[in-house]
Amino acid sequence: MKKIKINHPDLYQSCLESKDNFGALKFRSVAEILAILMEDGRLIMEFPKQVENISVSADNTLTSEFSKKIYQSLTQRDPQFIESLMPIWSWFYRYYFQVKTDGWHHIPTTGKVLLVGSHNGGMASPDLIMMMYDWFSRFGTERLVYGLMHPYAWKVSPEIAGLAQKFGAILAHPKMASAAFDRGASVLVYPGGQYDMFRPHSQRYKIHFAGHQGFVKLALKQEVPIIPVISVGAHDSLIVLCDCYDFVKQLHQWGLPWLYQLDPGVFPIYLGLPWGLSIGPLPNIPLPVQIHTRICHPIIFERYGQDAARDRNYVNACYEIVQSQMQEELNNLVRDSQKSS
Repeated sequence: MKKIKINHPDLYQSCLESKDNFGALKFRSVAEILAILMEDGRLIMEFPKQVENISVSADNTLTSEFSKKIYQSLTQRDPQFIESLMPIWSWFYRYYFQVKTDGWHHIPTTGKVLLVGSHNGGMASPDLIMMMYDWFSRFGTERLVYGLMHPYAWKVSPEIAGLAQKFGAILAHPKMASAAFDRGASVLVYPGGQYDMFRPHSQRYKIHFAGHQGFVKLALKQEVPIIPVISVGAHDSLIVLCDCYDFVKQLHQWGLPWLYQLDPGVFPIYLGLPWGLSIGPLPNIPLPVQIHTRICHPIIFERYGQDAARDRNYVNACYEIVQSQMQEELNNLVRDSQKSS
């Protein structure tokens, strides 16, 4: 952690005046603060006696404030609220999606694990909800499990994000995930994010992590096994025709603003409810298709710890192991599903 003391109230205020595009308070980087403190190439050494001290981390977060947000986010999970929704989820599970599932014996009845999934079905992600229903049905709502959710969710719709927090959603940030593990919880992550959930229909049987390796480092640092969770059918609940992000990005460079002033990273054209033909990463209502979910064998690496997580070659190797094993498991699930149908 890099720390710098700001001992002048005017300079302190100038840091506070930095805001993001949504008007939210944003703290400057260490380099920016140093630039503020510099005058004529010399670091200002003499300040008035009024003293204001803050600690700014290298990733631009205010340490104490961020710690508070972590605690608040982790405590928003509401087992009673989850219980109240189980009957509704049960109807979708049994009748709307007619879910088949197997492999739950791979999750130990105690302890913590890192569940790593492949995102399917657009923003609705029906297989995610059905897997969580299975988790709560088998282990109860009191057993802690948190799911990492993209920070954009809080910016686009704080109300929906707040609702998701009651289910156990937390900000997708390494410190959040580490704090969840420190509470003895398991953590669910979908590394591919929006690139995975809106991949073209022709790639519905492909594991697509988009090169994101943070989950591997998290598992190594926390010394927890990775348990892959996969599904077939959920990506048929909408039909992604193509991704025209590059074209829309060019329009943005010519002056077309992003919706909510957020770069989505993807811009799919898909067929699905309620829009019929949708252009852009809009929310969807999943079509009633059968979903088959599977919990796979745990993946345990040869070595763990901080040193392992800092070894780039080792992290790359672990990433390739997870991706290749999950692809093999998904291929098997596709074959099993086609045989049973």
